Amino acid sequence: MIYLDNSATTKPYPEVIKSFQQVSESYFANPSSIHQFGGEAEKLLLKAKEQTAKILRVEPDEIIFTSGGTEGNNTAIKGIALEHQTRGKHIITSEIEHPSVLEACHALETLGFAVTYLPVNQNGLVSIADVKQAIRNDTILISIMHVNNELGSVQPIEEIGSIAKNNPKLFFHVDDVQGLGKLPLKLKNSGIDLCTMSGHKIHGLKGTGILYVNKRTKLFPLFHGGHQERNIRSGTENLPGAVAMAKALRLISDKQKNNNGEMTKLRDYLRTELEKIHGVVINTPENAAPHIINFSVPGLKPEVIIHMLGEQQIYISTKSACSSKLTDESRILAACALDKVRTTSALRVSLSYDSTRQEVTAFLQALKKAVDQLKEVME
Repeated sequence: MIYLDNSATTKPYPEVIKSFQQVSESYFANPSSIHQFGGEAEKLLLKAKEQTAKILRVEPDEIIFTSGGTEGNNTAIKGIALEHQTRGKHIITSEIEHPSVLEACHALETLGFAVTYLPVNQNGLVSIADVKQAIRNDTILISIMHVNNELGSVQPIEEIGSIAKNNPKLFFHVDDVQGLGKLPLKLKNSGIDLCTMSGHKIHGLKGTGILYVNKRTKLFPLFHGGHQERNIRSGTENLPGAVAMAKALRLISDKQKNNNGEMTKLRDYLRTELEKIHGVVINTPENAAPHIINFSVPGLKPEVIIHMLGEQQIYISTKSACSSKLTDESRILAACALDKVRTTSALRVSLSYDSTRQEVTAFLQALKKAVDQLKEVME
């Protein structure tokens, strides 16, 4: 099997599965219980927070363990909106955010909030000038993703963070689900108040994630109950999931440090070879994230190519897994003002640190053969 759909989900590392199982078997007490066994579970939870905080270079009490990216994004966006609505009801985001950000914003619009959706250029990037111009007296939140899940474009987060620092009345949230473990992102003293991360995108487990919440940032909780997790996320903590998330984060951080640009080299090889295939057009900009390549084969249905490759156990995707079963057109590519022939024929390859040149070569050969066959049938 050749798996090149790592932006949809990754194969969990064996060590992550092992840690989840060990904690589930040996530390199954409720961390809130006052007996010694509960105390042991609580200590393990604090240790997971400390390990996570050390890797992210933040404080342990700024780590909230979640069920993943969707919960993290909703908690951050709705939590800020509902808590600070007396100061203002204006939010800034971009047109190419993940559905969990856009739908949260749409829901807030029904509650009387105003949302500015920033446009992007052909490379899928927001303009710093547009960000500055969009800020109003009643703006309470900017939410911009680090790396786009379909295109791989990398937003100017550092610059937006500086803008946020100069506007202390507003908060800055970053969806780093696709950037985590591939591109560095400084959190402390960066202007970033909230940051969403997901376990299953970094060889962790589905149902695990992290929301970084700067300790000066107050949120209205989406879940009310036993006041766990700084009263931001009530409910009995998923201790095995938290430990597994901390383990996945440590392993991916080690891979990121020791990779020496191998993933970027593999991505560049993939890009160069794709450009040689007649009829293929690259959509991903040059200076994108090291693991994503988006391309179109105008005139051919992407689903047909996906299934032809799938029959050979080669797996890629059309677009974001969260929207791949919806309309044929890529919303992200349409926002980049690309032609309809490209926006309706897009495919995405997403690598991991375990992807090899042999796998990429085999994929390229299979793709070329599939494209040639389909074009013959059409002629």
